[in-house]
Amino acid sequence: MPILLHNTDEVYGDILEGSFTEKVALMPSSPYSASKAAGDTLVLGWARTYGLNASITRCTNNYGPYQFPEKLIPKTIIRASMGLKIPIYGTGQNVREWIYVEDHVRAVEAVLLKGEPREIYNISAGEEKTNLEVVKTILRLMGKGEELIEFVEDRPGHDLRYSLDSWKITRDLKWRPQVSFEEGIKRTVEWYLNNEWWWRPLVDERVLHPTPWKLRW
Repeated sequence: MPILLHNTDEVYGDILEGSFTEKVALMPSSPYSASKAAGDTLVLGWARTYGLNASITRCTNNYGPYQFPEKLIPKTIIRASMGLKIPIYGTGQNVREWIYVEDHVRAVEAVLLKGEPREIYNISAGEEKTNLEVVKTILRLMGKGEELIEFVEDRPGHDLRYSLDSWKITRDLKWRPQVSFEEGIKRTVEWYLNNEWWWRPLVDERVLHPTPWKLRW
């Protein structure tokens, strides 16, 4: 059975134009993302030295059911459902690329079944949105007004834009995303509104009354 390390687009750092391919040098912007980049290099080193049957995937931001409530999308849905303010870092213009969780799972399955050892595969759906766009879309779907939006102090080392080129996995493993952001976010909003039993026990002060530096996307 192959070993698969799941990683994040954060290991590349940010990019203002274009998209990162798997061959680009890693330039993480924070200690958190640097630790993830270190994990990649360790796995590749073990694979080359000891013949470990390992591959690496790097994926963009996931969303969908069962995502922990402190993350941007579930946090926004939960707080909007309670009539609470929705905090957004800085001006909300930071761009992230979003992929529905089921599409990510299908990509991971493709790499496990058909991927090559010691190869890296970017996984993305091409759905780039600013944080502000994401929040406004959720509010629109919920019938809530944009007056709930509250801009807060930006966090240190906040990357401006992430974007991945996933042509390699499409070309070599015949994987393609199937769920658009518009469809996926509708499913996600409906799921959280219909499954309060799941997220209610997980909601704490970080979700309901966060201070700016504790916010996580």
